[in-house]
Amino acid sequence: MTLGDFLKPDNVLADLDVPDRWQAINLLVDNLVDTGRIKKENRDPIYQAIEKRELSLSTGIGLGVGIPHASTDLVDQVVGAFARSTQGIDFQSLDNQPVNVVTLFLVPQGQFQQHLPTLASIARVLKNNDFRESVEKAKSGREIHDAILRAS
Repeated sequence: MTLGDFLKPDNVLADLDVPDRWQAINLLVDNLVDTGRIKKENRDPIYQAIEKRELSLSTGIGLGVGIPHASTDLVDQVVGAFARSTQGIDFQSLDNQPVNVVTLFLVPQGQFQQHLPTLASIARVLKNNDFRESVEKAKSGREIHDAILRAS
């Protein structure tokens, strides 16, 4: 499964303006609630699942990329949100550099065979210099979504 398979245009934020990973994750989870991708009553348990995963090891994988994620029985399909930050986010990344691109995704609990390939596919796209450059130059969430579709 690729980014383009589960990201919808209204789940792409072009101007995320937050200082740290926790606020970024909060806003992306809120986006999933606001767009009806997750139920409002599931918001806090989903955030807690992502937080638990993030506390075990930062998902700031380097090159300005963060991929917070979790498996949960509160979704029945892969859902996600994407954001660009022009000023950078303190994600406590593995390379100690700020994150400019964040992809949050949720996989249904027990679908391990989908979780790792999805994570690997996302990481491949996000580590691609041409893709990151196109995201950096995009003027809107729609343009970022178009870049995601081209890269997927």
